[in-house]
Amino acid sequence: MITISDMGLQLSGKKLYDNVNLKFTPGNCYGVIGANGAGKSTFLKLLEGKLAPSTGEIHIDKNERISSLSQDHYGFEDQTVLQTVIQGYKQLADIMEEKDALYAKPDFSDEDGIKAANLEAEFAEMDGWNAEADASQLLQSLEIPEDLHQQLMSELTEGQKVKVLLARALFGEPDILLLDEPTNGLDVYSIEWLENFLADYSKITIIVSHDRHFLNQTCTQMCDVDFGEITMYVGNYDFWLQSSQLAAKMRADSNAKKEDKIKELQAFVARFSANASKSKQATSRKKQLDKISLDDIKPSSRKYPFIHFEEERSLGNDLLRVDNFSKSIDGVKILDNVTFTLRPGEKTALVSRNDLATTTLMQILAGTMKPDTGEITWGQTVEMTSIPKDFSAEFNDNSLRIIDWLRQYAQKGSDDDAFLRGFLGRMLFSGDDVNKEVNVLSGGEKVRCMLSKVMLQKGNTLLLDDPTNHLDLESITSLNEGLVAFPGSIIFTSHDHEFIQTIANHIIEVSNNGIIDKADTTYDEFINHPDVQKKLADLYE
Repeated sequence: MITISDMGLQLSGKKLYDNVNLKFTPGNCYGVIGANGAGKSTFLKLLEGKLAPSTGEIHIDKNERISSLSQDHYGFEDQTVLQTVIQGYKQLADIMEEKDALYAKPDFSDEDGIKAANLEAEFAEMDGWNAEADASQLLQSLEIPEDLHQQLMSELTEGQKVKVLLARALFGEPDILLLDEPTNGLDVYSIEWLENFLADYSKITIIVSHDRHFLNQTCTQMCDVDFGEITMYVGNYDFWLQSSQLAAKMRADSNAKKEDKIKELQAFVARFSANASKSKQATSRKKQLDKISLDDIKPSSRKYPFIHFEEERSLGNDLLRVDNFSKSIDGVKILDNVTFTLRPGEKTALVSRNDLATTTLMQILAGTMKPDTGEITWGQTVEMTSIPKDFSAEFNDNSLRIIDWLRQYAQKGSDDDAFLRGFLGRMLFSGDDVNKEVNVLSGGEKVRCMLSKVMLQKGNTLLLDDPTNHLDLESITSLNEGLVAFPGSIIFTSHDHEFIQTIANHIIEVSNNGIIDKADTTYDEFINHPDVQKKLADLYE
């Protein structure tokens, strides 16, 4: 259990939160949400003991083991994959190392024998004899095959390292599991496996994530960092979002009677109780949801950017035809004989277990990379605008102010200061923010600049490579709604389940066996296909 009493924190003279009182109990999964800069990741550091609160205290029993997801993908380069995972359980790894050192002594003494016997007892109590097998099984569940387990971390790809570090955090069933953006860099199979793993996890899990579907599937409670406080709410992300909107509506409706408000709240809770997705969580959640009162729900202070895409002219009869193109990078074939056709109006998600494959495909479609063989034919009426995964080149002129950077892409008549200030204000760059130089912008601010550019260009075909990267939940929600409403065609990549499900009507999977093309289908229909479900079942076993 974690008990937080009257906790406050100031960093660099800024108060992040004050008078926080929370309790975290085993068997629950808690999602931590809040605007960028609110202090979500900082809260995890406080729980892990990497930071100390300015006031109050955080009480965690000294016998409870805390494990967290490392964000340093290059911190274990000289270790093998299996070592990296097992060392996530430091006490066990230390005992293994100490045992091995004792047995390797040429002058092994009686005193060493007694010490070794004590270590063996501790080792057995921690289930140490199964450590390598358990670590290996975790890695294989995340599609890191056995032939990689004795390789050095430095020999792995970036995507493989992400999975190994996740296995390291999960290894040994820690009492408290802290996961900061655990779905970043994971493919669809690994995300689904992790959702199932956490749904069955009997200890305490606390997650920071921008993946709405993941929060909905895993969380029984939400911790909202807002108004300088951290408030805990029963339910998943959707329940928090809709209840905060309901609270704002009730507050605005000052003429409504309290009895009517209570009835509306009860009806709202009943709908959510009936629609819980996972039975184990549904039972726990329903008991707690039924106890919610009007005082328990509060409106949020979040601000949402206004994201709306228009097309200058509509597409004609043709969008895109790709014929037998292939591409190798550094001697490795990334795409092999790729062929597909896209029709006007389709919103196509490109998915793959290999991000390099989809990003390479997007770069070829955007014309920034050429295929080794094959042809790409765009329709004559296509007016394409894009956001690449790496858009750093767009901000090379560091001295430009945001307003001047955006002016480069504005059409005549929309390039005056008044229009651009109003436009940027709706994208949450208000007041003097428009005078910031682009070199000081955060990742999320740069993405909002790129989205502003795309909106001004008014293309009828959008190419978006993982556009939710760096965005907060509010911006992701606005972008999601803007793309759903867009009348043109979209080709995009994403790891966000809800983003793909609500936007795409055409799924193309880039696999090792070539293109798997599923037109006129949703992402959920694709995921629920028997072949995909069999693969997920094999991994979870």
